[in-house]
Amino acid sequence: MFDILRQIALSLPEVTEEPHFHKTSFRVAKKIFATIVPNEGHATVKLSPAEQDVFCTFDANVVYPVPNKWGQQGWTHVNLVTIEEKMLVAVLKSAYKEVAPKKLGDLIKFDEA
Repeated sequence: MFDILRQIALSLPEVTEEPHFHKTSFRVAKKIFATIVPNEGHATVKLSPAEQDVFCTFDANVVYPVPNKWGQQGWTHVNLVTIEEKMLVAVLKSAYKEVAPKKLGDLIKFDEA
């Protein structure tokens, strides 16, 4: 699922992939919106508290807050083993919009289903 996450993240406007300690980070305007350790089963994304609540309500075993003060600031784990690709796209787009400059965030559209 790392390759799928990477492909989705890099498809967003002006995203760069950079190392962040022992992780791989995805950034827009030098701000991290997602990190992943390739051999671990999860990624971490930056959501607003409201979005975090919505995604975690779906299934707390798939999307759940980081269990510390970072989690209270919107940092959220995503279980890459169990998440469906459509939800992963929505989570990554939401994280991107959370940190991107408004002009870039406004370019992101969500599929209506």
